[in-house]
Amino acid sequence: MICFGGFSRLDPRVALLAGLGLALPLALANPIGAQDKPVAPAQNDKSEKLDALKQHDDELKATRDAQRKSAETEAALKREIEKIGADRRKLNQALIDTAARTRGVEAKVEATQARLEPLDENRRSIEKSLDGRRAVIGEVLAALQRIGHRAPPALISSPEDALQAVRTAMVLGAVLPEMRHQVEALANDLSELLTVRKKIADERDELRRQVASLGEERDRMAALIAERQKQEAERAAALDAERARAADLAKKADSLKDLIGQLELGLDPATKAAREEAIRNARPALAALSDPGRLAPAVAFASRRGQIPIPVNGVKLKDFGAPDSVGGLEKGVSIATRAGAQVTSPADGWVVYAGPFRSYGQLLILNAGGGYHILLAGMDRISVDLGQFVLTGEPVAVMGSGSHIAAILATGSSQPVLYVEFRKDGQPVDPGPWWAAGEGEKVRG
Repeated sequence: MICFGGFSRLDPRVALLAGLGLALPLALANPIGAQDKPVAPAQNDKSEKLDALKQHDDELKATRDAQRKSAETEAALKREIEKIGADRRKLNQALIDTAARTRGVEAKVEATQARLEPLDENRRSIEKSLDGRRAVIGEVLAALQRIGHRAPPALISSPEDALQAVRTAMVLGAVLPEMRHQVEALANDLSELLTVRKKIADERDELRRQVASLGEERDRMAALIAERQKQEAERAAALDAERARAADLAKKADSLKDLIGQLELGLDPATKAAREEAIRNARPALAALSDPGRLAPAVAFASRRGQIPIPVNGVKLKDFGAPDSVGGLEKGVSIATRAGAQVTSPADGWVVYAGPFRSYGQLLILNAGGGYHILLAGMDRISVDLGQFVLTGEPVAVMGSGSHIAAILATGSSQPVLYVEFRKDGQPVDPGPWWAAGEGEKVRG
């Protein structure tokens, strides 16, 4: 310990370097002539125990407050959904709005994490530079000690105190002229470190808020989907038969084209006639797209070129027509996503298949009308069922934590991968012309 004006303090050189995460040679930490002054251990132990107890109580109170708030939020959400559950239009609109907010927050989380990466790299670079100048830091603090200058208020244990000590040494002329350039560089690095750490702290606070918001939106989504599934349960018996038929066809199908053909061929004649009538009546009326209660495509799929939204946030790995791993060409688009990313329907359509298919993981096939089908594969969980009519932007699935189809697509990605394919009369077509303006930029290649 070093004594300043009757007050016992740690050697500021030791405390500074400890605060910066730097090592200090023993000879520098205990200079010749330094006097140790014992501190009453019993008093320190008692103070530390009281602090620990108070911290525990504060953490317990915060946990209880969070649990109470969560329960209150869940109860309020349940009451709200019960009110809108009986109104199909309101329920569909709530699902679409929540899915849009969820994907918006996912995009913000991704952007924040992207901003954090270079900041963390910059911080590590500065700290490495400081670590290489231990001797300069030690000399600055030794100079302050020699002239009897006190360390900053409280112990020097942070970059803020370190910067103050360095600036004080420069102002008091405690630094040798030949070292001034090194000390100025040291002060600049410490100042930059403070700035970078502040930016990192701000970004991490924003990230925590975004993650909390994402959790709330996902809770809301789960409750809304549960309500939708409860309403669909009324046709459970017929649905079980449809599921069994679809599963049997999936086992026998030689290819996706074969599966789609068999599914459509075995469709109930009355249902098929009703769908064809609805498609014939579909007109390019954008007003119809705003009706969440519609039971058929508002606009013919063929006329929606340049208007289809990408079904998930992510990074494009392979595009339609690119070389595949077996000497052929890609028949669809593969997109690497975040774990648990929300997948939405890119168009109005009827669910003709929802379940596992070979090595594609979970496969969802939508009949968009006019001979068009949309295939989505590689999800972890599908939230719609056979025969259900889904709307553009409606949540239909959730990605998992790893890739289910990376081996098939030879993407080499360890992230979840969504595979998207458009087909016309059973043949794959390039989805590129269908994507809405700007959507191609969202899914970065």
